[in-house]
Amino acid sequence: MEQNMSTLFKPTALVGAIALAMGFSTTVSAESSVNSSSKLQPIVITATRSEENLKNVPVRITVIDQATLEQNPLLNVSDIIQRDPSVYIKQSGGMGQISEIGLRGMKAVHTLVLKDGARINSQNELGPLYPSFLDTSDIQQIEILKGPASVQYGSDAIGGVVQLLSKKPVKTGAELTGIYGENNTYKTITKVDYVSDQGFYAQVGGQRLESDGTRIFESQPKSENASYDQKGYNAKVGYYQENNINASASISENKGISIFSNDYIVNSAPREFENRVINAKVDYNILDNLILGAQFANVQDKQNVPSYGTEYNTENNQSDFNLRWKFTPHQNILVGATYNDANYQTNTIKNNEQSVESTGYYLQHQFKNDLFDTQVGVRTEDNERFGTHTVGQGAVRYHFLPNASIYANIGSAFRAPTLNELYSQWGGNENLDPEESTSYELGFDYDVNAKLSTSLSAYHTKVKNLISYSYPVGNINVDQAEFTGGEAEVKWHQDDLFISTGYAYVKSENKKTGNEIAYRPRQTLTLTTGLENEIYGISASLIARNHAYADTANITRVQGYATIDLNAYWNATPNVKLFTNIQNIGDVEYREVLNTYPTTDWYINSGRQASVGVTFKY
Repeated sequence: MEQNMSTLFKPTALVGAIALAMGFSTTVSAESSVNSSSKLQPIVITATRSEENLKNVPVRITVIDQATLEQNPLLNVSDIIQRDPSVYIKQSGGMGQISEIGLRGMKAVHTLVLKDGARINSQNELGPLYPSFLDTSDIQQIEILKGPASVQYGSDAIGGVVQLLSKKPVKTGAELTGIYGENNTYKTITKVDYVSDQGFYAQVGGQRLESDGTRIFESQPKSENASYDQKGYNAKVGYYQENNINASASISENKGISIFSNDYIVNSAPREFENRVINAKVDYNILDNLILGAQFANVQDKQNVPSYGTEYNTENNQSDFNLRWKFTPHQNILVGATYNDANYQTNTIKNNEQSVESTGYYLQHQFKNDLFDTQVGVRTEDNERFGTHTVGQGAVRYHFLPNASIYANIGSAFRAPTLNELYSQWGGNENLDPEESTSYELGFDYDVNAKLSTSLSAYHTKVKNLISYSYPVGNINVDQAEFTGGEAEVKWHQDDLFISTGYAYVKSENKKTGNEIAYRPRQTLTLTTGLENEIYGISASLIARNHAYADTANITRVQGYATIDLNAYWNATPNVKLFTNIQNIGDVEYREVLNTYPTTDWYINSGRQASVGVTFKY
């Protein structure tokens, strides 16, 4: 793609799209896109590994629904979830560059990312995820679980879990979406669904994204773009009979090229990538009150950077078997076992290839009635390199009024060092100990009336043996780190109008030095407001963060910033939807990550990204 071009938005595409829309009569769309505040409480699965009403789960979860995801199909997961103030994205550059997802002030390695239960960030790497893994084209819902979840998922879930739930067909039909944006950015998405009366369903889809991109480093001229090109497909088949069986098999694959800097100066180094997720799941009702669950997943990620002479091939094989027994109308027990085999091949680690196997056994009890929702669990994990670890969790939510509840959550978690942290040629340490954590949390939820709801939570987490990189020693265990913070949220809606605002505060501290942990802004404020109904909608979103530090000595600061996104849609007919988005409308440029080799420079964000699109449905 052409590297040198103006980054000014070309309005002709938007004008053309609006002119096209005027040719259709305005009718109510069969699929509404009303704001989520007026909807019923969503169903979530991440906290308990089974379907639960959000208001009954005794932990803090944020849900991003399909209507929100479809507002701007150009955005990937990391772009969208940072509208939750407890999420911080550390990204090394703009579109196509790596993202690190942190929850509640913790590192990316403390946030487990799942797709339909399959691990996306493996025990092989350092934590960053490439955007090709975070495409939202086949995603129906995102759940952000805050707080420890090692009882349910094993290693890595110290700070929480981000779960991507793929789309499930609900009716036979087809869709085609086309998008054009600044920096010669194009994306097309296709989808075909089939649903039978007998319970069978099938889906196949594809997507293609290409962009000239933007510069990566602050010192580079704005014409020094780093292009991005990806394409992929997804397919799913399944069979569902209520109270009998729910089975599905799916595959998604993406590949392409992301341009990076050659010697951190000129953007001409291609990073070739290819990843694939294969997932098979079944839940079978052996008896009316006894469900057998099984899952197998294979996740592969291949990266090749010829200019640097490096390549990284990772593969995770994961299987899980469990039984859920509802032995009384108000109680159930979940018991299961998980096996994970992680393999890592690269020329940057000892012997060029390493692997690790782990087996976990978990037990969870739930009790539910009109006043209480409780969840108690324990897990024993046997890691072939680090032995056995046992973690536990206890949580309770008390509905002291029909419209108000409080909850408490206490849990321990752990994280085994990645194979890269152990064996990397650049700072690997085979004597690292696993990280261990204990978390305490209190929360309050109150629906003032049918239009106004509030929530408040406070937490404290201690992490022992925190793994950190220290030059020139390499990776070491820090004695202890602590994270103390809280979150508050207010939502209001009336008819088509809505407003939602959230605030998060977190203080991260290395107890050995007393310094804050790098890249952890203390305060974040988010706000979304607008007007949305079945025919049209317009909304604006604000994200504001104060400063953070870019080093462990707390000398160099990462500046604070505030950005505003705009989006609008119009369901011109039941079969045609027009939409437009302006991400970072003020074209605010801010530093993201400090780079110190070979010279000191800053990774910066990509600035404004305006786009226009149309979706045709059949």
